[in-house]
Amino acid sequence: MTYLVVLFNLKAGASPDAYEAWARSTDIPTVRGLKSNAGFEVFKTLSVRGSDKAPPYQYVELISIADMDQFGADVSTDLMKKVAGEFREFADSPMFIVSEKVEP
Repeated sequence: MTYLVVLFNLKAGASPDAYEAWARSTDIPTVRGLKSNAGFEVFKTLSVRGSDKAPPYQYVELISIADMDQFGADVSTDLMKKVAGEFREFADSPMFIVSEKVEP
């Protein structure tokens, strides 16, 4: 299984309420509906444990990908291009990290 970790802050002037409403109504159901998807969660960060500093990122997405080839096909569709464009309206320089789980 491959995981895509997405770390991002909202663009200046972007409303957290508007982003979260869009994530609930559009992003989450669309990504969860992809053939390649094995799970998708969006997290709003709250704090850095043991620190008064703000977290370096406001949001974290975790996409579990069952098939990377299928994922490539999935994100190439017109629907996903539209969703990705809407995401870019909210997210300021998101970081997409391809990962795998370290198993014992």
